[in-house]
Order: sequence, then C-alpha cells, then structure tokens
Amino acid sequence: MAEHRHKIILVDDNMTNLTIGKNMLKPYYEVYPVPSGEKLFHCLEKFIPEIILLDIAMPEMDGYEAIRRLKSIPAYAGIPVIFLTARSDEGSELEGLNLGAVDYILKPFSAPLLRKRIETHILLAAQTKQLRRQNASLQTTVREKSKRLAEMENAVIGIVAELVEFRDSVTGGHVLRTQHYLELLIEKLLEENIYVEEFSGWNLDFLLTSAQLHDVGKIAISDTILNKPAKLTNEEFETMKTHVLIGVNAIERMEERTAEHEFLRHAKVIAGTHHEKWDGTGYPYGLRQKNIPLEGRLMAIADVYDALISERPYKRAFSPSEAEDIIEEGRGRHFDPTLVDLFHKVSGQFAEIVALYRDAGKTPLYAADIAEYRPVWAEV
Repeated sequence: MAEHRHKIILVDDNMTNLTIGKNMLKPYYEVYPVPSGEKLFHCLEKFIPEIILLDIAMPEMDGYEAIRRLKSIPAYAGIPVIFLTARSDEGSELEGLNLGAVDYILKPFSAPLLRKRIETHILLAAQTKQLRRQNASLQTTVREKSKRLAEMENAVIGIVAELVEFRDSVTGGHVLRTQHYLELLIEKLLEENIYVEEFSGWNLDFLLTSAQLHDVGKIAISDTILNKPAKLTNEEFETMKTHVLIGVNAIERMEERTAEHEFLRHAKVIAGTHHEKWDGTGYPYGLRQKNIPLEGRLMAIADVYDALISERPYKRAFSPSEAEDIIEEGRGRHFDPTLVDLFHKVSGQFAEIVALYRDAGKTPLYAADIAEYRPVWAEV
C-alpha cells in the first residue's frame, strides 16, 4: 500500500517562489502550486488539503482577503493556513494571526524550517480532529447513558407511583392515563401558543415524568381511609386532604439529598397544587386563578377526568361525554376557563386514551377523590 502523502496548496503570484517552494516540499508532500487567491478556491472545489501556504502580497485578492473568505466558508474554515511573506513588521503578523492564520513565516525561508513548521501544524490539526471525534463519541455515549438512566428513573418512579395509587388488590392505569391526558393538554397549549410565559422554561420530559408523583403523599394515609368503599366522614376527608402536604414534604426531602433538579421542582408543584380550584375553594393553600401554577391547573383537569370515567363499587363510570360535561360545569369554579376550552379541543383524544388503556386495569378511585367534584355523585 502506497504511503499516504499529505496535500499542501502553495499560493503565490510569483512563479519563482512557487517553483522553489514546490521543489523544497515535493519529496515529502503532494504540493499543488497555485498562482492566485481566486485559483485557490477553484482548487478547493476539487479537494481539501491538510494545509495552505498563503502569500500575503498578491494582486486582486491578497492573502488577508483570501483567508477571510476561507474562514467564512464552513467546509474550508478548519484548514490550517500559514502566511508566507516578506513583511517583517509586527502589525502585519498580528493582523494575519487575528484573521485565523496558524503561523507566519518570513521569506526567504529555509527548507528545514518550512518543513518543520508544516509538520507541526499538520500534526496539531490531526490531533484536533481526533479530539473532536473523541468528544463527539463521548457526547454520544453520555447521551445514550443519560437516556438509559432517564428510562430507569422513569420506570422506578412509575412503580413507586403505582404502589402509592394501588395499595389494594386492584391494579389500574390511572397514572398512565393521566400522563397521556397531560401530554395532550400541553401539546395543545404549545400548538395554540397559550400561557407562553408560564411554560417557556419547562422541560416537558421532566414535567410528564414528575406528574406520576402527584399523589405520592397518599402513601402515608391509612388504608382504612384510603380504601373505604363509601363516603368519607368530614374528619376522614380532612385527614385525606393531608396527603398533598405530605407529598410536598417528601419531595422536599428528596431535593435536600440531591443536586437541584427540574424534575423535582415540577413534581413538587404538581403534587402541591393539583387540588387547588380556580375560585379559591381548593386545598391545601386556597390559591385562586393564575396564582395556581399552570402545572397544577392542567393536572386538575387530567386527574378529575380520570376520576369521572373510572368505575367503582360506590359509583358507575361516567362516559367520556358525561365527563366532558362535568368538566364544563366546573369552568370558572374548579377549572381555569382557558384550559377548559383547550380540553374541549382534545376531549376526543381523551376518550381514545380511555378506550385504549381501560383494559390496563381498574384504578382504585378513593372516596375522597370524588367527594369534592359533584354532590350528585352521592345519588348515583
């Protein structure tokens, strides 16, 4: 196999200099003598050299203009350029280096010095390319590992959320469905450019994953209350409501034990505010209207809708259309009116999610979950 010879383009309007330079270098490199800056760019259309030796003082297009053009074209910008010049003033040298030249060699030059400079810069260029390849490979590896870690975290969080939600013998798809509802609402929010200032800084992957922990505080609620197949007493309902702050406190403890993470911020907001109501009658803070974070206002619709379409021993499952009507009844009282309008635009897709994931199992819907939505439920 023939030895690889690095390609060099030598640019000089003086034919004597071109001949001398070519003769000096051709035993070691493939040398392409070019008489002008314009011819240089014609040559570059055919191949990319390892280095360009560029004279400064040339008519029509001098070396400074030539290097400006080189650096403005992405395909050529990375080619090392060594200026060859008879100018020995500091200003000329500084100007060349500022324009992106890697070196500056004064004429007349000796063959050993020229070859050594070329050898050094070809080696540096090769090392730079290798570092870039290694960096790109490392970034790919990091992205892949980060993706796998995120998938593992999501799986663990999902299991924890299901253990919280499904503490009886019934399994179901509440967490899965509410995630899909939330995703639909957010996609529509983005599409219609609504509440831009509120969601502009969100990481949507973290937000959707964190939504699984919206009821994490129920892990501390007694099974007697959590699984009661009947209406809760006022005292029991007050106990049930404490799951919100219990969940917030649990997430805050996670924050204390790890570096700041946007996932935990979203999780805390959703867990702490998805039971707030637009008219200020929700809990635990009694927030009103836009004082309720957007994450909580969105989750309120997703959570209530899923409660409505779920069947339990003490209530029938409302149809998607009935659930949509009840969400509408809550406009301006329970729910943000703007988000109710948004919900109506994707309600058909909500119904598709219900049909798709209903067979995932029946979600345990606790008595406390329905007590606050519609008084007539006690009659059905």
